[in-house]
Amino acid sequence: MSRTARTLTGATLTLALSVPAVGAAGADENDVPGTAGAETLTGVAEPERRDFYEPPEDIPATPGTVLKEEPSTSVLDPLGLKAAHFDARRVMYSSLDREGTPIAVTGIVITPKKAWTGQGERPVVSYAPGTQGMGDGCAPTRFLSDSFEYESLFFSSLLAEGYSVAMTDYQGLGTPGAHTYMNREVQGHAVLDMARAARALPRSGLATSPIGIVGYSQGGGAAASAAELRAEYAPELPVKGVVAGAVPADLAKVAENLDGSFWAAFLYFALVGLSQGHHVDLPAYLNEDGKALAEKVESACVTNFGEYAFTESADYSADGRPITDYLDEEPFKSVIAENTIGERTPDVPVLLTHSRLDDTIPYGVGKQLARDWCASGTNLRWSPNWAPLHLGGILPNSSQVIPFLEDRFEGKALRSNCWAVR
Repeated sequence: MSRTARTLTGATLTLALSVPAVGAAGADENDVPGTAGAETLTGVAEPERRDFYEPPEDIPATPGTVLKEEPSTSVLDPLGLKAAHFDARRVMYSSLDREGTPIAVTGIVITPKKAWTGQGERPVVSYAPGTQGMGDGCAPTRFLSDSFEYESLFFSSLLAEGYSVAMTDYQGLGTPGAHTYMNREVQGHAVLDMARAARALPRSGLATSPIGIVGYSQGGGAAASAAELRAEYAPELPVKGVVAGAVPADLAKVAENLDGSFWAAFLYFALVGLSQGHHVDLPAYLNEDGKALAEKVESACVTNFGEYAFTESADYSADGRPITDYLDEEPFKSVIAENTIGERTPDVPVLLTHSRLDDTIPYGVGKQLARDWCASGTNLRWSPNWAPLHLGGILPNSSQVIPFLEDRFEGKALRSNCWAVR
């Protein structure tokens, strides 16, 4: 297959979107998602989960430690017909939340059984998935086994290239407690520690593999965060390049765009996720309908987005104000500030893409991130496009993933085009 043809199938899908949360101080600071016995933000009981997703009582403080593993034979098709060509292992590994507390995160490592014939060692791509939802049943590793995971349509091209793919479930998605959707730091940790776990996985043959990181939208935010955090958090990881598309770098601007829109569900996902991650007493800011909505959101998947389309957040707040009115007030102002991407400088080459016609994460948000990174000295390739809407922007982003990573894995230097960022 030609390189051009390969890149047209190479993809990084992430339906993920982002938004800010509302909150106040007061949620239980001892209730940490991804630890044994953690509860949801609203206190709604989660469905019984398989033993594999139950964290141990004591979680190692060393990030990336493999806690358990098991085969996942149905990763690419319901009948496992391609299992002969890939080794797929579901893993639970240790990570750290935004406060440095050890947590257990689940994910999957998929490696082609065919011998690697490229330069050096077989690369591992830490693949940051897009929005899956908030309920445990929405975890990518669950979707891969139980139903259909849309990301498999896209990471399969990376496998066809011979790369190993390691995809995280993120904090609290599959494991106990609420998923900390759109929490910048913990998402970056999960992506970097997924790469660590892949290299540490027994018999994987990946112990010295170079690393690539890929994500779009929510996944783009997680990938961008990982790029910013690598030097301090995971300096030993040989990350050769990062591809981040439609990054929700400024949550306040994204929130304004989502409220009352077709994709309003993602505003509520983030409202719950950020409230959980920052110990926000969310019910204190909601009326009775809002409290019922929050309970419903905690078990919703991305496939339920239509149930929330075009709803207005003001209809659910205790004082009738929209969520966006809270964002300049404490503690919400600090929550937004802490989750801003662009205030730290990646030390690895980055490809950043965004559609000028994005209807979900405004183009200006991505362009400002490009400006911020360029100003701080990031080796950046800025690649805007005219694809229709947010979902359309996935395709031009995806078409560049494999050629960008291939060049980085071959040791070719990235020529920054920061001069073009205006």
